[in-house]
Amino acid sequence: MPVDFFSLLNHRWLPVLRRDLRTALTRRDHIRPCDLTDQIGTEPVVAFDWRRPDFDAASREFMIGLLATACPPTTDNDDDWYARWDTPPTPDDLNRAFAPFAEAFVFDGDGPRFMQDRDELDGDPVGIAGLLIDNPGQKAVDDNLDFFAKRGRTPALSRASAAMALFVLQTFAPAGGAGHRTSLRGGGPLTTLVMPKDPNAPLWHTLWLAVPTYDGPATGDLALVFPWLAPTRTSEDKKPPTTPSDIDPARRQCFWGMPRRIRLAFRPTEPGETGALDDASDDVVVAQYRTRPWGVNYAAVAHPLSPMYRQKPDTEWLFVHPQPDGITYRHWVDLVAAGSAGSLRRRADCVGTALGRLQALRLSSQARLSACGYDMDNMKARGFVEAEMPLFVIKAATRLDSFARDLVAAANHVASRTAAFVGDAIGAKKADATARAALRERLFDDTQTKFFDLLDQAAHCLEKAADDADYQLPLARDFLATALTPTALRLFDDAVPLTDLEPRSLVHAVQARRRLVLMLAGRGGDGATLFGALKMPVATPQPKAPKLPKAKGRKTGKTAEETTA
Repeated sequence: MPVDFFSLLNHRWLPVLRRDLRTALTRRDHIRPCDLTDQIGTEPVVAFDWRRPDFDAASREFMIGLLATACPPTTDNDDDWYARWDTPPTPDDLNRAFAPFAEAFVFDGDGPRFMQDRDELDGDPVGIAGLLIDNPGQKAVDDNLDFFAKRGRTPALSRASAAMALFVLQTFAPAGGAGHRTSLRGGGPLTTLVMPKDPNAPLWHTLWLAVPTYDGPATGDLALVFPWLAPTRTSEDKKPPTTPSDIDPARRQCFWGMPRRIRLAFRPTEPGETGALDDASDDVVVAQYRTRPWGVNYAAVAHPLSPMYRQKPDTEWLFVHPQPDGITYRHWVDLVAAGSAGSLRRRADCVGTALGRLQALRLSSQARLSACGYDMDNMKARGFVEAEMPLFVIKAATRLDSFARDLVAAANHVASRTAAFVGDAIGAKKADATARAALRERLFDDTQTKFFDLLDQAAHCLEKAADDADYQLPLARDFLATALTPTALRLFDDAVPLTDLEPRSLVHAVQARRRLVLMLAGRGGDGATLFGALKMPVATPQPKAPKLPKAKGRKTGKTAEETTA
């Protein structure tokens, strides 16, 4: 065990990018948490740079949690937040604020260790790669299915990388087998942040936008904030879960949840050995750890960085998780809009807080939404999903949100029906959901730029005249004519090549395409649904041609004249 214990507050362990404001050139650096504001006026830290998106995202959450714990803006003085936005605290200021919490951030000491169990856990050691969520599981290795995420790529980690890998696992933990708990927000939660649009903006501003207000720094029993400062609150034998009444009153433990019981094993670095995930030198590495099931089982603990949903009114709120189809504009409204009373969706608290702050600063047109998280299939990571989208903050936000929902509803209908018409054309089985889902997502991908262009136009219209009742119709027509219609027809034609079909299949294909064209023109039930979503007048049915009177006579094929004759 090293004599000089590794402190996550005092060691330069966080890799970052600095941008020279004179030359716009960037360089890599390693900083202590308190160095976040170092050289902020000339060469600010603008991003974390672990070269792993999950580590970068977790680093942002780590710093937001640290600021919320040690030096949050106070609830009784809004000027406090704005003052530190304009004049960020110095590294010395932050260092003094962090100092009372030093015990909780020792990583390899003889006492409490950051995010590790207090007990020396028994059992067989596990390779350190097991901390990485995207590492192939034992079954994948046994079945020789680790094609993309290969086994053996992470024999050891430096203490810096091990600390972040542990934080990522505890913060995003997926299901891990019987008794191995998911994170406080479930497996692979979605995190949303409001970020300045300017790439030169200091990272301080991104993080400070998301820090909630509290009465002051955490005080009292710090074990209620940092669970590793006390014996683990285990969850075996049907013990009740850990709820808000079991943690600190301000619920800051949401940033420091510890669902997994883990104890790392440290050893001296061998000659020529480096941490597999970084290029920082360290005389100590972590190659193995021990783990036991039945860590902290959280229930009903909210988190300010994640959106939530419920399946029906008056049921519990659940955290949103990324899905295989990624994050597109069809998710945008639920991630950004405040939601009405009785809504089944709720944006992250930090989004509403940040938008209000930016509006007061008159910087609302210079922001973007960042959303990211692990897309999990039970215990298997399918991928780490990231997306950035524009934000529009205006006084008539409710009307803009309503218009956005109309566009999304129309796109959802067109995507779903186009996929169904393709299935009718080629005889695809209804159970073949994968191809249909892929087509639907292509429609959203291909119309996303137009969607945000139209929202920008709508925002400008509503800024000029918030009560304008006529702004929506021309924009909705534009969305249908220049985005939905050409995209749907192109996707259908790509999926149903008429030249490759046999005569009988060709008939089905032509009929299916005709129904698609009629829908896009507002005809029939599908067309009425589409035009209704866009608040467009439904197309008036064309009058049917009058029927000619039938000739009298027997059905002999002869004309009436021939019969009379």
